[in-house]
Amino acid sequence: MSKHVGRVSAPKKARWSTAKKAEAQNTSKKPHRGQGGPSASYDDRAGRDDRAPRSFNRDERPARTEWKRDDRAPRSFDRDERPARTEWKRDDRPARSGDRRDDRAPRSFNRDDRPARTEWKRDDRPARSSDRRDDRPARSSDRRDDRAPRSFNRDDRRAELAPRARFTPPTDQPPVTVAEDNGFAALGLPKQLVARLARDGITTPFPIQVATIPDAMAGKDVLGRGQTGSGKTLAFGLPTLARLAAGSPAAARRPKALIMSPTRELAMQISDALEPLVHVLGLRHKLVAGGMPYQPQLSALDRGVDLLIATPGRLNDLIERGAVDLGDCTIAILDEADHMAEMGFLPEITAILDRIPEGGQRLLFSATLDRGIDQLVERYLKDAVTHSTDAASASVTTMAHHILLIDPMHKKSITAEVANREGRTVVFVRTKLGADRVAEQLREQGVFAAALHGGLNQGARNRVLGAFKEGTLPVLVATDVAARGIHVDDVSVVLQVDPPADHKDYLHRSGRTARAGDRGTVITLALPHQRRGMERLARDAGIDAVPSRTAPGDASLVEAGARTPSGVPIPDSQVRRLLEGEQRGHRRPQHGRGGRGGPAGAGSRGPRSFRGPRS
Repeated sequence: MSKHVGRVSAPKKARWSTAKKAEAQNTSKKPHRGQGGPSASYDDRAGRDDRAPRSFNRDERPARTEWKRDDRAPRSFDRDERPARTEWKRDDRPARSGDRRDDRAPRSFNRDDRPARTEWKRDDRPARSSDRRDDRPARSSDRRDDRAPRSFNRDDRRAELAPRARFTPPTDQPPVTVAEDNGFAALGLPKQLVARLARDGITTPFPIQVATIPDAMAGKDVLGRGQTGSGKTLAFGLPTLARLAAGSPAAARRPKALIMSPTRELAMQISDALEPLVHVLGLRHKLVAGGMPYQPQLSALDRGVDLLIATPGRLNDLIERGAVDLGDCTIAILDEADHMAEMGFLPEITAILDRIPEGGQRLLFSATLDRGIDQLVERYLKDAVTHSTDAASASVTTMAHHILLIDPMHKKSITAEVANREGRTVVFVRTKLGADRVAEQLREQGVFAAALHGGLNQGARNRVLGAFKEGTLPVLVATDVAARGIHVDDVSVVLQVDPPADHKDYLHRSGRTARAGDRGTVITLALPHQRRGMERLARDAGIDAVPSRTAPGDASLVEAGARTPSGVPIPDSQVRRLLEGEQRGHRRPQHGRGGRGGPAGAGSRGPRSFRGPRS
C-alpha cells in the first residue's frame, strides 16, 4: 500500500506552448488595444508568431545605407585621406621670431657662448687663506701620517705586547695611622693595603682570612672551605694583589691573575670590593661578564690588565676572539666553585685552566667538594693547603632559624607581614615567574618590593641590586641563581617563601644575612604536607628549629618583628622608574589623543604631558 494513501494532491497544470497560448487567446474574443481592454497590450505581445517581422530583427532587415561604411563617401575626419591642413604643417607655416632660436641673439644664460665672468673663474680669483688647505701650515691633529701609531691599532703598533708603566695613584687622601695591633699588618700585607683597609675601619681579619692569607702570600695552592659571608673575597683578594704589586706590569691582553665567579652579580661584588685596593697599589683590573658591552672590555684588555675578574662564558668568548691570552697568568682563583659546577660550567672551567701554564698558583674556594669539585682539586691543585673554618653543615651561630607551618590561604598575608618589618629583607622563591608574582603581591599590599632573576636585562638587574644596597628598596625577591651574587651587608631577614631543595641551598640562602659578624633571622614558610621534608632538611643543615603552627597576626610573628602592611598599593610608576631608570628629554605633546592634530575626542583620556619619567 502506498505511503501516500489518504493524501489528496492537486492536479498538475499542463504546460502550454506559445502557439497554444496564442491560439487560445485569439479564440477568447478579448478586446484588442484601443478597445478598452486592460490586457490588450499583453495579447499583442503574446501573438508573436502571427505578426510580420519587425525591423529590429538584425538578420532579416533590409540594408540601411547609413550603416554601410563601405558605400558612403569618405568623411573629412579620415586621417589618411583628408586634405592637408596648413595649420598642422610646421614646415609651411611662417617663421616666428619668438620661436626661432637660431635667428635670435644669444642669451646670457647660454653657458657655452656667454662671456667669462671673473667671479665664477676659480683659477683667476685671489686665494683665500681660509679656503686654501694646501698653503696653511700642517696641524698635528690632522696630519695622520706624521703622528705616532696609536695603541689600539693592532696591526701597525710596534710594541704590542710590551709591559705598560704602572700609574701612580693620587695622594689627595690624608694619611691613616695604623695601630700596632692591626691584624692585617701582622699577616705581612703591604702597608698601602693595610692603610686602605684601616681607612674603612677594617682592622681585624676573619678566621678564614687569618688561615689562608699567609699561605697564599707564600705562593702555595690553597683550598678554602667556608660558609658564605665569612670573608672569602679578601681572603684570596689581598694576597693576590700583594703578589701582583711585587711583580712586573701586565702586557696588553695578557693578564697576570684571573678570578672566576659563577654569576655576573658575584663578579661585580668582587670587583667592587677589590677596586679601592687595586687603586692604591697602582694596578689595573677589569670585569668581563656576559650581558655587558664588548668594546669597553676589549679596550681595557688592549691597555693591559693586571687582574681579570670574569665569568666562564664571557672569558671563553674573549679567548676565542683573541682578545685574551692566558700565557702570562700566574694566579688562578675559583670562587663559589660548587655553584659553578651546579650551573654546568665545569667544561668551560677545565678548558680555561688548561690554557694557564703549569707551575702557577691555584686557589679554590667552595662550600662543598661535591659535583666534581674534588676532581678539579685533584687535577689542578698541587700540594694544596686546606683551610676549613666550619663544617659544611654548620650554621652561623648569629642566626635565628624559624620554620612556620601555615595554611595555603594565609601564605600571601604572612609573607607581607614578615617582609614589612624594619631593615632589608631578601625573599627567596623557586622560579622567575614566582619572583614576579610575589613581588607584585607585596606591592599590592603596600610593601615596596622588586624581583631579581635571570629574566631581567643587565641594566635592570644592576639598578635593582643597587637600590637594595642603598636602602631605597627594602625588599628583594630573588631566585637561587640570582641570590648567589647578593653580597649585601645589613640584611636582617631571609624569608623563604618556597622551601629550598636541599640543605646546601638552605645554607646558601641563609648566608645572605648575619654577614661579617652581624645577627640575622631566617624564616621558612612550609605547608602542612612539607613538614617532614623540612624536619629532615633542618637536621642535615645542622640547625635547631622545630616547625610551629602559625597564622596571620600571631604573637610569634610580632616577636620576630613582623608588621601588618598599610594596604595602600605601591604605584606602578615607582617600579618602572626602578627597572627602566630615569628617562630624560621627553617632549610635551602638542595635541590630545582624540585625533590627528585635534583635541581629544570622545572616549579619549585627553591631553597628556610628560614631566619627568614616563609613568
